[in-house]
Amino acid sequence: MSECSHDCSSCGENCPSRQMKPEDFLEKPHDMSHIKKVIGVVSGKGGVGKSLVTSLLAVLLRRREYDVAILDADVTGPSIPKAFGMHEKAMANEFGILPVESKTGIKVMSVNLLLEDETQPVVWRGPVIAGTVKQFWTDVIWDDVDFMFVDMPPGTGDVPLTVFQSVPLSGIIVVASPQELVSMIVEKAVKMADAMNVPIIGLVENMSYAICPDCGRKLEIFGESHINEIAEKHNLPVLAKLPFTPAVAGAVDKGAVELFEGEWLDYAADVVENLLK
Repeated sequence: MSECSHDCSSCGENCPSRQMKPEDFLEKPHDMSHIKKVIGVVSGKGGVGKSLVTSLLAVLLRRREYDVAILDADVTGPSIPKAFGMHEKAMANEFGILPVESKTGIKVMSVNLLLEDETQPVVWRGPVIAGTVKQFWTDVIWDDVDFMFVDMPPGTGDVPLTVFQSVPLSGIIVVASPQELVSMIVEKAVKMADAMNVPIIGLVENMSYAICPDCGRKLEIFGESHINEIAEKHNLPVLAKLPFTPAVAGAVDKGAVELFEGEWLDYAADVVENLLK
């Protein structure tokens, strides 16, 4: 047998690697976990509000009396605990790691809940980070969860690939902002999901517009939106267009995202809720 070039398209050998299917990489959750639907929240670039969308959707589904969890897969830039005002540390028992619950009962696991100092940077290489995210799925006792949201780091690197291969995703939501450059980056995320056979639930555009406090007119601060064109090209629904909202940003900064008021993501929550039906 010749040396493997890792290019199956030009190889005639019937080796185990060729026979392995994507679902062969799926990891089982903890034996004491029962998770019905897992939704990944992804973005092609950072700073578009992916963690905000994750938090708000989790809050909305919790308000509808579902059991909700957030797996914070953004290990080097975790912001979920901050949004929920969590400063306590995750504990463990003889069976596994226990997630921390928010004030309204949303279960959260994040690397910041394991560090002695939450401002300490995580300076790890990609494989270690990917392994940590996988452990959040396999070693944490999530109990009964109707909807788990996975807040992924931006891009198409190690961690998104690990989640796509290891976790049985029910679908992903792609978050973007209106800049023209983002349209290309969104397409990269969409094409990665297609290549991994992961369903795309829809697109969310954050920072879509601002409301003038004097006249009430919509102001497209980042220019004309291209999200509808991208959605039409890939036959995907636009789930929401979120405006600049200082009140929500203030609530997140204060760790009080669960107190937010707004209807912008109600349709997105409806679509996610229908995954159970």
